[in-house]
Amino acid sequence: MTRSRVALFVRAFVRRLGAIDFVSEAMLFGAGLLISVVPFLILLSAFASERVDDDIALHIGLDHQAANIVTHLFKNASPTVSAATVTSLLFVVAGTIAVVSSLLEIYEKVFDQPHRGRRDYLRIAAWTVVMCAAVALASVVGRAVLGVAEGVVLVEVVMFATVTLFVWWTMHFLLGGRVAWRTLWPSALATGICAAGLSVFSKLYFSSSIISDDKSYGPIGAVFSIMTWLIAIGAVLLLGAVAGPAWQEARANT
Repeated sequence: MTRSRVALFVRAFVRRLGAIDFVSEAMLFGAGLLISVVPFLILLSAFASERVDDDIALHIGLDHQAANIVTHLFKNASPTVSAATVTSLLFVVAGTIAVVSSLLEIYEKVFDQPHRGRRDYLRIAAWTVVMCAAVALASVVGRAVLGVAEGVVLVEVVMFATVTLFVWWTMHFLLGGRVAWRTLWPSALATGICAAGLSVFSKLYFSSSIISDDKSYGPIGAVFSIMTWLIAIGAVLLLGAVAGPAWQEARANT
């Protein structure tokens, strides 16, 4: 990559981030994930036979002490249907629709597509099912490869491949095929690279952050770190999405 192309890429990248209001969008996206993901995990911890806190610890990259703190947030409870359960379910549904709609609007802005006035709720529902399956598959495969030699490295490779392919499909699916697969690939690859960077950072930062917050605020302090992680996920999706068109613009102008 020539120096002039790098300069053009940086300028295009910064300009496009400003056009989508990067900081605000990342914060709002993280907040949307919080109000949809956390109620979902609480419900899942009550009704599922497997512990969801282990999956959270795996994806964030927590050490044993930090993972134990997260465990206290999702203690097994008797599966009962109550007003609180119904309310949590409503938050899950509303939050999921809001998050996926927000992601679609971001991709429409990034790839210069006209905004759709209506929302395809069947498409959103289908994407949610596939997303849950992809997360579950990544967790199963991640646990399997952790038990072999060089398992930590293999986990990162699996996560990178899963994120890249899933985001590639997500952009094409949510945009209704309006943007070609080839055009979307640089953004998908950049998102995978950013996600790998976040994974490394998470292993170095979030364990100590959760332990520190637990000492200061009790077990609920872990939610602060989880919120930061969710905002970081939003930032990764935005940075990766913008990187593709910025790179293509820089290449076209050199």
